[in-house]
Amino acid sequence: MSSLQGYLLLSALLFAVGLAGALTRRNAILVLIGIELMLNSANLNFIAFWRYGPAPAALTGIMFAIFSIGIAAAEAAVGLAIILAAYRHSGTTDLDEMNSLKG
Repeated sequence: MSSLQGYLLLSALLFAVGLAGALTRRNAILVLIGIELMLNSANLNFIAFWRYGPAPAALTGIMFAIFSIGIAAAEAAVGLAIILAAYRHSGTTDLDEMNSLKG
């Protein structure tokens, strides 16, 4: 599976698993994990298109992936901070029970 199509198939499967996890789970932390899987599948696409593109010596795909990893880390930190604040307020991480934003 060392062709571009193999990497794209793996990326599509990762994205589908992440999307299913983000849409079907009720726990906020598991939803964040699903979103992280989707971001990792996008990183895999960046690297695959860079590797099999016309100019792999340009390092553009790697730079996009590193930038995306930095954004994902910031998203995870902010998301976990929001989940912790919501947990302290409501006492649960179940998204169905967090229906009020009143302080």
